[in-house]
Amino acid sequence: MILVEGWAPGVIGGVAALHALHYADRHGFGAFFEAKVARELGEFLQRMDPARDFFRAAMAQDGRVLGSIALDTQDMPGVAHLRWFILDGALRGQGLGRAWLAEALAAARRAGFERCVLWTLDGLDAAAALYARAGFVEVERVRAAQWGRAVTELRLEAAL
Repeated sequence: MILVEGWAPGVIGGVAALHALHYADRHGFGAFFEAKVARELGEFLQRMDPARDFFRAAMAQDGRVLGSIALDTQDMPGVAHLRWFILDGALRGQGLGRAWLAEALAAARRAGFERCVLWTLDGLDAAAALYARAGFVEVERVRAAQWGRAVTELRLEAAL
């Protein structure tokens, strides 16, 4: 496994594909979701400030993306926004997600942020437990159909 910080060839498409495959299979999300992930991740990586933002991806030797996590400090002024956090099923349950989350939150603290937010879906129990252990609490719950079917989205926030 190769760890990538920042852009690398194939990382935008690979992260978008990993998200698209996972969320299409489990939640019925379609092309709109995949395009949004690719577009927004591409925009983020072009403007990423390594002194404030954080991006990590894991890639297999063959170039396939196995996971990613980002801390976007520019899309919501004054707030560290955790985004594009996903691991391939083969990497889940081994502590990598917990380690990456801790690293991202530490980076947010070093950059001087007082809070970190993220959006997730209701019913993702393993993710919810991970976020709760890291200090995230639910601050907003919204029923929306922007991804092609109605889902409950949760905004979580952690004090840093």
